[in-house]
Amino acid sequence: QVQLVESGGGLVQAGGSLRLSCAASGTIASITAMGWYRQAPGKQREFVASITGGGSTDYADSMKGRFTISADNAKNTVYLQMNNLKPEDTAVYYCAALGVHTGSVFGDYWGRGTQVTVSS
Repeated sequence: QVQLVESGGGLVQAGGSLRLSCAASGTIASITAMGWYRQAPGKQREFVASITGGGSTDYADSMKGRFTISADNAKNTVYLQMNNLKPEDTAVYYCAALGVHTGSVFGDYWGRGTQVTVSS
């Protein structure tokens, strides 16, 4: 079994910064990529950013230049540095571990989410 635990969410004023962390634990042989998604009230979950095991990154257009994803592969941990936050960034942020090989199964895993609230 694989568990993902997010941390670092909270309340911040517009223009401020937050850093989210997500640690994957359990029986993990390899992870293809880790990423962040978010879901605002009344909206569908949307892609934020991802990073592969080789360090290649991808961002949603609205996050480019403001958000930075990074990872510590040795710790199976991914980070999301969010700068110049806007009220529309308010959402529950979910961590995902994609293409996880546990040695016996291969699948995707999700964290329970962390709330980010940006006040105007």
